[in-house]
Amino acid sequence: MSDFLDMGGYAAFIWPAYLIATVILGGILAQTIITMRRRERLADTLRQQRRGGLDEDEA
Repeated sequence: MSDFLDMGGYAAFIWPAYLIATVILGGILAQTIITMRRRERLADTLRQQRRGGLDEDEA
């Protein structure tokens, strides 16, 4: 197991690269989810305005 974690002597370069890639991908995922929720709220608001303020549950 220690041979794997040592990565053939390149662990000092490989593990930080994995960490940086994971942080970047996590940030992209978080940004995507936040943007999606914001746009879903905007779409719901526009649907309600188009209906005259009535929601599907109220109709």
